[in-house]
Amino acid sequence: MHFHIPRVHSFTDLVDQVKDVLKHQKHEKESEAHRIFREAAGHNPKGVLPQTVNPDEETVPGIQHPGSTGVIYCSDRAMANGFNYASSHEWANLGQGAPEVGPIPNAPPRPESIPLPVDSLEYAPTTGVKALREAVAHLYNHTYRQGKESQYTYENVCIVPGGRAGLSRVAAVIGDVYTSYQIPDYTAYDQVLSAFKRLVPVPTALDPKDKYQLNIEQTKKDIQTQGLAVILASNPRNPTGQADGYRGNDLEKLTALGREGTTVILDEFYSWYIYHDKESDVGKAVSAAKYVEDVNDDAVVLIDGLTKNWRLPGWRICWVIGPKNLITALSQSGSFLDGGANHPMQLAAIPLLEPGRALQERIALQKHFKAKRDHILARLHALHLDVDIPPTSTFYIWLNLEKLPVPLNNGLTFFEELLKEQTIVIPGIFFDINPSHRRNLFNSPCHHFVRLSFGPPLEDLNKGISHFVSLLG
Repeated sequence: MHFHIPRVHSFTDLVDQVKDVLKHQKHEKESEAHRIFREAAGHNPKGVLPQTVNPDEETVPGIQHPGSTGVIYCSDRAMANGFNYASSHEWANLGQGAPEVGPIPNAPPRPESIPLPVDSLEYAPTTGVKALREAVAHLYNHTYRQGKESQYTYENVCIVPGGRAGLSRVAAVIGDVYTSYQIPDYTAYDQVLSAFKRLVPVPTALDPKDKYQLNIEQTKKDIQTQGLAVILASNPRNPTGQADGYRGNDLEKLTALGREGTTVILDEFYSWYIYHDKESDVGKAVSAAKYVEDVNDDAVVLIDGLTKNWRLPGWRICWVIGPKNLITALSQSGSFLDGGANHPMQLAAIPLLEPGRALQERIALQKHFKAKRDHILARLHALHLDVDIPPTSTFYIWLNLEKLPVPLNNGLTFFEELLKEQTIVIPGIFFDINPSHRRNLFNSPCHHFVRLSFGPPLEDLNKGISHFVSLLG
């Protein structure tokens, strides 16, 4: 099913030309792209009767597929359409959730070698190397907590082998409680909330009229009426590219909930990807660490690492910051979940966290990625694909396709058709955190969206947007 749409002068003309020949689909069963998605292991609705048996899922007794994250599913579909890593240069991967890792202007030099002292060949502690934990605490105190009486120490830091490991460790120590999450948000939350059964997921739909900010007053009401014990959110937000704390005091209010009986868990992996209006603000980052009053009493948990901000996703060195008694619990969950982070890489990471070097990294990163953002937004504008709410943070664009003709106006079909143009994006439905997968996908608030990444080098971005042109005729 490949669509070649004639050139027209406006999207109104475009719709008029295709509406007589393209059926307006109202249910996922009418869409080939949606049927392909449902047939993948783990994507069938759970708890819906009559329950069908998928032989791809149930060949091993007792095994239940959790469903793939968005990037993994999209990579698999790309491979089914001819993508392979040996010829990846022929494709434009605008779906990748990672930044370009090579040199960028005015940034510190990229690491090129890793020392291997004999001691580093031993297991590292499940909480991480003490010197690295100290370096993380020092960087946060220097960046966010100057002049505050309460300061982070190494006892407030746990080193983990990647952000997902951090999420899993935290999820493993949460009790039988109502856990609030937002729609849309990071795709891996779906699997975490599904796998750890003690977390009872309670959704909140973010409103585009609020620029996808969490409504704090409504959240306070939900805490009282629904008994929410935990709030899980990304900030800055993946996939919408917005950030609590970019303007106003919303992040301060959210952090304050951690002093009022609710645990606030914030995934802050894009804390450096902030695009300031004022030149004097370049280099400033966003973190709830700025608003924590007592580092051991406030129930505020922060997850971050080298993956995005330092542009070192392959290192798998990340951290969880929170009260000391939480770190003790995370050491215990890490002993049976992942065993701890790579020892030599932890040692190599220590000098990268020196505050002066980190500031130089932030300034270079913000200037470089802001230029890429502005370039891609301009190219989308030329295609009449203006972004409803342009990103103020992260390296993602949350693109609404509703103005396109049926069926290209839904993210999953648009994704499948772009694969034929050798371009990868992520359909919006993956950010509809829906742990049991029960919802008719056509009713998802994320149905008409795709997420574009401007993490890759500019050459790849331009190639991908050119393929948009080919798809749209």
